[in-house]
Amino acid sequence: MKNKFLTNFKQAALGAAVCLITMASCDSDNNTERPSSFTLNREDLRGTITDGEVVLSSGTYKLTGKLEVSNGATLTIEPGVIIEATDVTTAQQEIRYIAVGQGAKINVKGTATNPVVMTATKKSAGAWGGLVICGKAPINKGQTATAEVSELTYGGTDANDNSGSVRYLRLEYTGYSFNEEKEFNGLSMFGVGKGTTIEYVQAYEGSDDGFEWFGGTVDSRYLVVVNKSTQGSSFVADDMFDWTEGWNGTGEFWFGWKTNDGNRGIEADNNSVNHKATPISNPTLRNLTLVGNRGGSTEDQAVKMRVGTNGNLDNVVIANWATGFDIQHDEGIAFINDGSLKATNVRFVNVGTKVKGSSTAGAAVDIAKMVTENANAVGAGNGVDQPDWAKGWTVGF
Repeated sequence: MKNKFLTNFKQAALGAAVCLITMASCDSDNNTERPSSFTLNREDLRGTITDGEVVLSSGTYKLTGKLEVSNGATLTIEPGVIIEATDVTTAQQEIRYIAVGQGAKINVKGTATNPVVMTATKKSAGAWGGLVICGKAPINKGQTATAEVSELTYGGTDANDNSGSVRYLRLEYTGYSFNEEKEFNGLSMFGVGKGTTIEYVQAYEGSDDGFEWFGGTVDSRYLVVVNKSTQGSSFVADDMFDWTEGWNGTGEFWFGWKTNDGNRGIEADNNSVNHKATPISNPTLRNLTLVGNRGGSTEDQAVKMRVGTNGNLDNVVIANWATGFDIQHDEGIAFINDGSLKATNVRFVNVGTKVKGSSTAGAAVDIAKMVTENANAVGAGNGVDQPDWAKGWTVGF
């Protein structure tokens, strides 16, 4: 017994000595960190992370320009960190946004009780850019393309590409606009692969879309959009959720709510130039609630699907919209006719026209068979009300 004790003591002492000599903690989290040449300045967060891992560990960081994570580098954000974009006061200043390039990773490690918050000093929609992630998964705009914001390359052939993990993140006051055709969303996912984790993310008071998928295969769960701003027509938000360019992922537990005159709950496209471009946008959505402001917008549709997108929706609650499902163009009508484009277990609450179809030529088409109703559908979990999983880490309810 005595010899065994001495042996164990020597082994423990040797392990402690190794930790001291290497000046590294013995816990697993610190052992995974890699040195970076990036200079981290809490009051002036901007620049390009080109190597290693940069960790934002506590408190508030002032985002004063573009923060880009490039190939081979990692940005890790610990629970409770606040990133606050400062005001853009002149046209010559850098736009504030965070972009993750191909081959780079972002790890947002928020929790239900201590989320990560990306916000702005100016508490109004469109104050800063938002978060952009570019991956190597397939798109239908070409094998690769250039992102409309960030100007980074995205797309490729790796459906399982991994851009990291984003959990319990709140994005506030995003949607900075260069012009009417070029503006940021809350979270923009360009060719993001299925190896990436996106869950428990809120887009709050953005001036463009809350979430948008540009192709890719990433799955996205537990997403929240809340828009209430009435500060002017340019800042009341576009769509809650938007996909295009061949997105083929799964969406589960989405909750969208607006009380202002913003646009649709979902705007869904395949490819506006070539409606049959492959891969065809064809996500599977489950457990979805979209609450609108009926009569408050000329684009008052809960779900608008056009230019060749397919999709499968189940357990959906649609409330307070002029139109529930608006399906446009011949390709979408064909998907309804072959049974692949459908919405099952749908509950309509205060919806004017439940379904509306039109051909490419603009002729009305009967698409009633697309929808199967269920008065007991619960959508994201609690019907038209805030679901339990969205309590505590979100705002605006």
